[in-house]
Amino acid sequence: MPVRRGGGGTSLVAVRFEAAGAVADEWADALLAAGALSVDVADARVGTALEAALDDASERWETARLTALFDPGADIDAALARAGAVLGLRPGTASLEAVPGDDWVRRTRDQFRPIHASERVWIVPSWRAPVESSALNLVIDPGLAFGTGSHPTTRLCLRWLDENLRPGESVLDYGCGSGVLAIAAARLGGDSVVGVDIDEQALGASRANARINAADARFLKPRSLRSREFDVVIANILANPLERLAPRLASRVRTGGRIVLSGILEAQSDALVAVYSRWFNIGVWGREDEWVALAGIRDEHGS
Repeated sequence: MPVRRGGGGTSLVAVRFEAAGAVADEWADALLAAGALSVDVADARVGTALEAALDDASERWETARLTALFDPGADIDAALARAGAVLGLRPGTASLEAVPGDDWVRRTRDQFRPIHASERVWIVPSWRAPVESSALNLVIDPGLAFGTGSHPTTRLCLRWLDENLRPGESVLDYGCGSGVLAIAAARLGGDSVVGVDIDEQALGASRANARINAADARFLKPRSLRSREFDVVIANILANPLERLAPRLASRVRTGGRIVLSGILEAQSDALVAVYSRWFNIGVWGREDEWVALAGIRDEHGS
């Protein structure tokens, strides 16, 4: 469709289609990876008598409406095809609309609210007021679904940190994304907290988020991480890279230290437990929807 520039600022392209609510977050992740600037997930029945209100971030609509925002010059057909290929799914019939950039910001901001990620931790967009002023309120604006508390794997990791991190423990957040896990670890009493990521944009966002949240955490690329071991290593990535990275991650955990892994579907957990059992006494720590988090202790007799 033609995209024109109007009085409201540069027009962007909004692509809308429906998907099963159970896979809406996965579609959002895949679309962002394929080049979308932002992805909004909403009830497909919004505005009708069947509209369903969600009282908790872990709930899902039966059918979701996804709205992905792209630059006007983006190859949208190719982006949808790439996202679908990652999931092994086809998007529903998509509609395209030119949207003034400033109007999109206003409308999408209205969709986001604070997320109660764990007993003490809330994730709060910068334009929203905290729900509990006495809680640990982390200011992280929505973006990548695996880094803002909107995805079950992030909440699982935050819950582990809230319940298990001991004051003064050193923490490595491997694949830090928005930096939320490292920031939470630092604010929960962790010491010598480091986040690493191969994406320079992710590192920049993590550093900015750390400043906003007054969190003492450093962020750098993996090759810049000096040789050392940590009390806790946490990695919220995906099953395949976690399997490849097993020796590297294990080498970063001191004997008696702990590892936390997520980004893992329940069906993938047994295989990863088998891989990491070479170094750790490890098993499933928590579940949310079809996702799990593994947690383990470094065995002194591990390879």
